[in-house]
Amino acid sequence: MPGDEAPAPAAATATSGTAAPGALARAEQFIWLTARVLEQRRFAFHFLGGEADPVDTALGAYLGGDGGYGHALDPDLRGPLSHPLHTAHALRVLDGLGRCAGQRIERLCAHLTRVSTADGALPATAPASGGYPAAPYHPLHDDPPGDLLATGPVVGILHRNRVWHAWLFRATDFCWDRVENLRHWHPYEVRGAVAFLDGVPDRARAAAAADRLGRLVRDQRLVVLDPARQDAYPRVPGHAPDEHLYPYDFAHRPESLARGWFTDAELYGSLRFLAGLQQPDGGWPVHRGAWAPGNSLERRPIATLEALLTLRAYGRLPGAPGPVSLPGPAAPR
Repeated sequence: MPGDEAPAPAAATATSGTAAPGALARAEQFIWLTARVLEQRRFAFHFLGGEADPVDTALGAYLGGDGGYGHALDPDLRGPLSHPLHTAHALRVLDGLGRCAGQRIERLCAHLTRVSTADGALPATAPASGGYPAAPYHPLHDDPPGDLLATGPVVGILHRNRVWHAWLFRATDFCWDRVENLRHWHPYEVRGAVAFLDGVPDRARAAAAADRLGRLVRDQRLVVLDPARQDAYPRVPGHAPDEHLYPYDFAHRPESLARGWFTDAELYGSLRFLAGLQQPDGGWPVHRGAWAPGNSLERRPIATLEALLTLRAYGRLPGAPGPVSLPGPAAPR
């Protein structure tokens, strides 16, 4: 799919994106020094053989009485309100534990039904801000529109885990309409689309949509294909001047449909760049604009976990255990 270039060999060497020896140990020290309890528990689960229950308990602290998640689970949205972007974050955590099933998910889907827009989608933020602060790139509205950034990941994860709920019907239709008909994309919308396409049951339709989307991403230069020339690419609209997205931001794992958008040289070059971003303190940086002290402090451990999980998924994290073996998704009811 990536143009007419011949793919480079995917050699598992240090020049193909492998993190330096000791990267995991340095990241662990950073996590213990700086992370919230949730990220500490997630690190222990994914990389130290820890149990899932402590992660689940830590996540439960963010659960609100309305069945949604709040309390700055996503650090960009402060305060106790249940925002849909918090739900997407919570489901990513639960998906990593293999726990997207049961009464909790039923209650969550009931909450999503109540907060959806007229077209069945999720807005990025709740309608009533309550005066609580939010990142400037997540503007608060009295009547927010449906947003693929929030809806796509939620729908994709629920489908991948074979969740059945009436809310999914219209939300899925909304995602298909956006993915197949939008022509001008924000890079973060593309990430929401990929999360949807990686989980939706109609794999043939998803593959065709992903192929079209990948060509658009390349044509509109929404991804930096050469990190050495990142200044030649447009920055993410509305975000920090140095904020760009790279192949690993779309293809978090080798099985993602977005993996086919990039040659081996492009993908492993971006992984080498990602591995090299680890800072002397062991953590990875956040390129979004710093707008609040709590946001800046809490975002880096999350970015560090995401970087570690991506590098491990591609076999580029020396000394890391293999991915946790999780039970299969619950059978559809």
